[in-house]
Amino acid sequence: MPAPAPTNRVRDVIEPVVSAAGLHLEELEVTRVGARTVVSVVLDLHEDETGGLSLDRIAEVSRDISTALDDVIPGESTLEVSSPGVSRPLTERRHFARARGRLLTVRLHDGEPVTGRLVSVEGEGPATVLHVVPEPVSVKGRKPVAAPPQDITLDRVRDAHVEVELARLAHGSDAELFGEDLDEDTGTDDVDDLDVDDLEPDGSGTDAADPDAGAPAPEES
Repeated sequence: MPAPAPTNRVRDVIEPVVSAAGLHLEELEVTRVGARTVVSVVLDLHEDETGGLSLDRIAEVSRDISTALDDVIPGESTLEVSSPGVSRPLTERRHFARARGRLLTVRLHDGEPVTGRLVSVEGEGPATVLHVVPEPVSVKGRKPVAAPPQDITLDRVRDAHVEVELARLAHGSDAELFGEDLDEDTGTDDVDDLDVDDLEPDGSGTDAADPDAGAPAPEES
């Protein structure tokens, strides 16, 4: 049984491909499942962009990654490419930058949790400042009371996540943020003779016309 390619070697091959596609390599994991090597890749937009990755872009870069790994992965392999999704914990500055304009819940090391709209992100490192406008607090029989805006430094944040807003979801604004993935199963003879060939000629997935249908389940061969 051939040994799986080291993660660092796979990263060296994948990063230029992802960078050329204008994307950020968020996570990479190389594991062995039986005789098959599984390469799991999580991609994201750069921090100066908002919104989520479309299935079309994931499908396109998946083709390029699959080709790049042709001579790197020995034996049978599965390539799993996905985006982080709305449930991703916000742990880095870039995560918050990507969440500008979104409703967040932020738990602090030194205070009560804050639920509010992230207006902007300024600074670098632990001193990064999150400008948050808290959601109005509803009191029975009274009008909602708006709390003053808060400036929260990143070093005070214990954990944070994006809140799913039903109104945005109903209009499709949040649908793309749940994350989409494309799995490709490869054999020993022809890396391109896989699910990647099920893509349409324009590089989009067969489900591209309905991005809200959800991510496809992994397929193994």
